[in-house]
Amino acid sequence: MNKRRPYVRPMDGWWRKNPFFVEYMVHEGTALFVAAYAAILLTGLVRLSQGEAAWNAWLSALKNPWYVGFHLLALAAIAYHTYTWFKIMPRTMPPVVVGGQRLPAWAITGSGLAVAAAASAALLGLVWGLVR
Repeated sequence: MNKRRPYVRPMDGWWRKNPFFVEYMVHEGTALFVAAYAAILLTGLVRLSQGEAAWNAWLSALKNPWYVGFHLLALAAIAYHTYTWFKIMPRTMPPVVVGGQRLPAWAITGSGLAVAAAASAALLGLVWGLVR
C-alpha cells in the first residue's frame, strides 16, 4: 500500500488573490442588499393587505434613523450591483452586430445603464405624481 498523502488544495482566501475575483465577490455580496430590500418591500405589501393601521405602522417604522441609514447603504450597494451587472453583460451575451460590425462593449454597458436610469426616473416620476 502506498502511504502517500493526497494533495489538499487550500481554499482560504482564494478570491483575494485576483482583483477580478474580488470584484466578483463584492458584486455577489451586494446581491444580499437587493434581497433584503425586496424583503422590506414584501413586508410592506403584507402590511398593506392587513389594513390601514398595519400599513401606517410599517410606514412609521421606516422613518427610524436605522432604516433610513440602511436605505442609503442599500441604494449605494444596489447602484454598484447594477453597474457591475451591465459591465459584465457584453462578456456574457451573444455578439451584437450592427452595420456589419460588432457593437463595442462600452456601448452595451452604457445603453444598459441609460435604460436603467431612465426606467428609474420614470418610476420615480410616477410615484412622485401619485403621492402629490
